[in-house]
Amino acid sequence: MRSIRPLLAATGLVAALALTATACGPSEDQAADKPAATESAGSDSSDGISAGLADTLKKHGVDPEKWKSGDWKNWDKDKWLREAKDFVNPVIDGLWKPDRMKSAKDPAKTMSAGDLSGDQGVTDPEPRPVTAEAEKTPYHDYAAPVGKVFFDSPEGSMVCSGTVVNDPKNPGRSNLVWTAGHCVHAGAKGGWYRNIVFVPAYNDKGKTAAALENAQPQEIAPYGAYWADWATTSGEWLADGGPTGGEGAPYDYAVLHVKPERGTKSLEETVGNALTVNFDAPDVARISAMGAWGYPAAPPYNGLIMHKCVDRPGRLSISPATPTMYRIGCTMTGGSSGGGWFSEGGDGKLALVSNTSIGPATAGWLAGPHLGEGAQQIFTMMSDKFGAE
Repeated sequence: MRSIRPLLAATGLVAALALTATACGPSEDQAADKPAATESAGSDSSDGISAGLADTLKKHGVDPEKWKSGDWKNWDKDKWLREAKDFVNPVIDGLWKPDRMKSAKDPAKTMSAGDLSGDQGVTDPEPRPVTAEAEKTPYHDYAAPVGKVFFDSPEGSMVCSGTVVNDPKNPGRSNLVWTAGHCVHAGAKGGWYRNIVFVPAYNDKGKTAAALENAQPQEIAPYGAYWADWATTSGEWLADGGPTGGEGAPYDYAVLHVKPERGTKSLEETVGNALTVNFDAPDVARISAMGAWGYPAAPPYNGLIMHKCVDRPGRLSISPATPTMYRIGCTMTGGSSGGGWFSEGGDGKLALVSNTSIGPATAGWLAGPHLGEGAQQIFTMMSDKFGAE
């Protein structure tokens, strides 16, 4: 029988997250109204193609109008922009319709941990599986900062999870989303994914697939879609990331700056809350529990329902040369990738301390990176760049 301590801690985590009620419910009208570092890049979402973005596309031999009309589907090596400074993500109005969101696949390969050595560095015994629990509904009352990240890859439309996080330079009006590096960039042998959007409180009432058969857009995306106009991930993920994580897994994190497809209200104002990122989380011996939130999409899940797992974390090392990762027992599968891991700090407040990166193909546990100096650098760069937006 599992220790009761993580379960007690879970109560505190759930209670803390339940305080993230929205400032305005999803039924209200939400239609009111160049890279700064080597790991980031951006685009304009005002009308889809700005002059600067058009110039960037043309520099790479891409016709802006043809891109919007479907040329983005060209994944030829010469067309797949890879370098950090080359990211472009112009809004394609109406692309992410409800049916397209529902059919997006989980990035299953990124959840495979087949290349983990497991016995190098500091690795604790494999944790017992913790059965993922469906979040209470409506999600905007219990997990306001959590949502889904959609993107297009050479394999088709894909889905991850993400979390609205505080922007210290834009208090109360953050447009920053934390997710995994493999949800924005393919790593060493690929480039930037395309049409990246964040949908907070996806399927807010937790309806079944049958109940959503003829769903209105506001049932699927109560707050609409927020397009990433800037993205940043670690240089290590760009250089070493791969389909099974590789040695880039301990650096598998990313930050998006987003803007609404329609309207001007900030993401944080829209959902009513954002979580602080803790870049100085204690070692696992001093953490009684961590909670992971996300939308698992690989069987037995279907990506429609938000789930959570809470467990006492352990350590996982995939290489002596890379930082040790956090690991918890959890039955969530692909699609939960990028979802935030939360823990209570010494002040009793909930903070994001990691994100789902990898797990075994058979499910049972998840691992996420320790967010240290490198993660803080790219986050600070994003906040500095967009502090007035």
